[in-house]
Amino acid sequence: MLTTVYENLIVQTVCRIMVPFIQIYALYVIAHGHYSPGGGFQGGVILTASLALIFLAFGQGAVTRRINRRLAVILASAGVFIYAGIGLLCLLLGGNFLDYAQLAKILGVTIPRARSLGILGVEVGVGLAVMAAMYSIILDIAGSPAKPETKSRPISENKP
Repeated sequence: MLTTVYENLIVQTVCRIMVPFIQIYALYVIAHGHYSPGGGFQGGVILTASLALIFLAFGQGAVTRRINRRLAVILASAGVFIYAGIGLLCLLLGGNFLDYAQLAKILGVTIPRARSLGILGVEVGVGLAVMAAMYSIILDIAGSPAKPETKSRPISENKP
């Protein structure tokens, strides 16, 4: 269990510079997953890597202030709900599960565009679910943050 945070100005500065770029790249991978290699899983893992970098540079408390365990569960559930919701919507519209062509009926776009938007929605859902699940795994491996240790005085100093 990690109990000590070693403050290193260089590591923390590099982390502050790199994390926004890593997260933007992760969002790029998710958003362009239906056009090019990559997608929700890869983007979700990259997002988690940025959180792991913050975890290593600033400690567990810095990350859990932004995303606690409860929010991670909510994000994972939302990702699964988005994925399943798009699939069920396709079923309700008379197609197969994740038959994105059916989405053209309610989106008012061409079938190729509906497929593209449907895949994009699924990629976003998968990205959220993967990021939250991987993040919770990191928190489980790290364990709960230790309570701050109280400084004890030698017995000779405890005399009245």
